[in-house]
Amino acid sequence: MKNKGTMNTRISSLFQKSKRPFILIAGPCSIESKEQIYQVTEILTEENLSFLRGGIHKMRTNPHSFQGLGEQAIDIIKNLKDSHDFNFVSEITDPRQIEVLSPIVDIFQVGTRNMYNYELLKELGKQQKPVLLKRAFSAKVTEWLMAAEYLIQSGNEQIILCERGIRTFETSTRNTLDLSGALIAKEKSSLPVIVDPSHGTGKSSLVTPMALAATAAGLDGLLIEIHPEPEKAMSDGYQSLNFIQFKQLLKQLRKILASVDRKIESGFFYENFPDRDTSERNKENIQLHSS
Repeated sequence: MKNKGTMNTRISSLFQKSKRPFILIAGPCSIESKEQIYQVTEILTEENLSFLRGGIHKMRTNPHSFQGLGEQAIDIIKNLKDSHDFNFVSEITDPRQIEVLSPIVDIFQVGTRNMYNYELLKELGKQQKPVLLKRAFSAKVTEWLMAAEYLIQSGNEQIILCERGIRTFETSTRNTLDLSGALIAKEKSSLPVIVDPSHGTGKSSLVTPMALAATAAGLDGLLIEIHPEPEKAMSDGYQSLNFIQFKQLLKQLRKILASVDRKIESGFFYENFPDRDTSERNKENIQLHSS
């Protein structure tokens, strides 16, 4: 296990290297219990992975669905950070949560329903923490990049774009994972672009092949849902990998990355981007609209 306190010193180098590193974020859709999240953290530690995702506050279409443990989950993560060294990624759904979540969250995740929540984006733009910005399931690539511009204009260029699938007429999958859209976003901005094949497909059997496809396409990372017992998960178990499946994915993933001289980074954030100003590049590639 890594020594406590060393993570932030490595974090500033993300995406400043000539060869962009590959980031892998994994964990359950929601934090359900201390035992569950501890098991997940142990797996990540075994695999030398340092980005743990877990929902504290969950936005759900069905108001009767499990919406997270809230304050109880915050206490669980606080205690977990005393014994493990990791970067915690979690969704923020309301600007009023910033003060409470900041002490434990290393990357704020803006979910698909909040990509258009410009007041939230403006507030996150004032923070000194990276933001993982998911594409809204109805958003064009241009709208997605414009949402990132709200963060940038408010002072925060530490943005990771995440393609998580869009809504189409196809019903055999939960969403349609738009790898071409992710590549266009990567082409049109200086921002790193990662892919969430769990939400992008909604089927655990499709997570690994789509994760490998995104990696082979040259994208910058993955967001993967894993759970000790997906069949018992309180949310999104049908699209989560169990630990055996996750380790099998990692084995294949590392082979693909090695073939193009890349590797999964064990831990980092970033403060600046390589070659040019992010906002200026976005302006060059996005056709601005008055609406």
